[in-house]
Amino acid sequence: MPSPVSADHPAAQPPGRGSVEALITQTRRLKGDVDAVRRDTRSEGADPEERWQRALYDLALHQLEDLDAHLAQLRDGPVAEPAEPVEAPAPRPAPAAAPSGSLLSRVGSAEWNLLTDEATWSGELYQILGLDPDAPALTLDELPSLVVEEDRPKLTAMVTDCLVDGKPIDGEFRVLRPDGSVRAVHMMGEPVLGADGGTASMWAVLRDVSALRRCRRTVHETRDSMQRQRRQEQTEHRIAAELQEAVLPPWRGSLRLPHQGPRSLDLAARRLTAATATPLGGDWYDALELSDGDTLLSVGDLTGHGVAVASGMAMLLGAIRGMALAGSRPGELLGMLNQLLDATVQPALGSAVCCRYRPGTRTLVWAQAGHPAPLLYRNGTGRRLNAPDGVLLGATTGAAYGQAEETLRPGDLLLLHTDGLVPGHSPGAAVDRLLDLAPRFGAARTAQDCVRTVVEEFGGAGREDDACVLVARVTA
Repeated sequence: MPSPVSADHPAAQPPGRGSVEALITQTRRLKGDVDAVRRDTRSEGADPEERWQRALYDLALHQLEDLDAHLAQLRDGPVAEPAEPVEAPAPRPAPAAAPSGSLLSRVGSAEWNLLTDEATWSGELYQILGLDPDAPALTLDELPSLVVEEDRPKLTAMVTDCLVDGKPIDGEFRVLRPDGSVRAVHMMGEPVLGADGGTASMWAVLRDVSALRRCRRTVHETRDSMQRQRRQEQTEHRIAAELQEAVLPPWRGSLRLPHQGPRSLDLAARRLTAATATPLGGDWYDALELSDGDTLLSVGDLTGHGVAVASGMAMLLGAIRGMALAGSRPGELLGMLNQLLDATVQPALGSAVCCRYRPGTRTLVWAQAGHPAPLLYRNGTGRRLNAPDGVLLGATTGAAYGQAEETLRPGDLLLLHTDGLVPGHSPGAAVDRLLDLAPRFGAARTAQDCVRTVVEEFGGAGREDDACVLVARVTA
């Protein structure tokens, strides 16, 4: 902060007009650069960090507009110090009003002569305080009457430090205008010393910073809101992950089914999570040995993300297991799942594949509801199974689901997956890329090796959504 200056102090001389013009040019160039970056920042995107960045760019741009207005005032109407102390100093020129839309709403000036107890205000200061410009300017003793009661001690302390100790004024307080509105005012000022070294008068520049404070308050509130939102998202992500962990099959690595009798299926599965901060989705995989010795295989995806979707996925998976244990065949089972989604209070859509494998005859009976068909790999090549009819779960009331049957052979490998396993590709291209893995699957010794191959190919960066893959290898 500047120290108290006398009338002949060299710092009182105005800066060169050329240097001010250069600063104005630099400021306006920087404004253009910041505005260009701001326009490239999405203001309504799904990522909360982008909205926060846009708010900061807006604030930076407003601050540069303020600086531009201040420099223009310095160029066009500098404030001059009095040549010598006088009993009634003449008022300094009032700074020009700031451009419309700037955070610098108004700047006014004032001078209080301590020898005559007279006050002189610029017209802008009357407007800032909401007073009649024809009324007498308030003295330093009268000024606190306009200030909000809680801020009066602050103003009194600043003025006292200035007049008694010669300290510059640099502080902020709120004023209550006659119309009932409250304005935030920033005050900067200095004592003017007389020939005897005592304080002869005090001058100040007062700036209406209400718009700036509102802007900063909005930015702070936005930041706090985003922090709360992040904490809520983290909590929801943790709950969804725990829920999925609780309902998905507990086995890790390979699983051999059935448990009783010869092991006819070698099974492995993996859930691939999104690389982005997207909340967990409703993807699932499942393998369940049924009471008659058959094996139920299923994968599916409930649309959406978050705790509600994870809860809905858990409901569907529980229903699938219960109906399969009760003897429902895949087509009938999907029809009842569709009725279940249709009856829920919260509308939802889902896709699924349900397979029932009978080891005695190596027969696979399966049905699908708007889901990618299983892929069958045999003798080093792969193909997609011909899908029976079936619409998305929850899409229409009373939908019927067809069934298909396939006879498998020892050494065959069945791959079930959810949408999004192959990031950035159309469904057809994704299937082609999976079928291209046939030679590597043929060389693999276990289903777990095949799952590792899928993860190596498609489990890296760039994944925007969760996905599941389940591999079943016929061993006998």
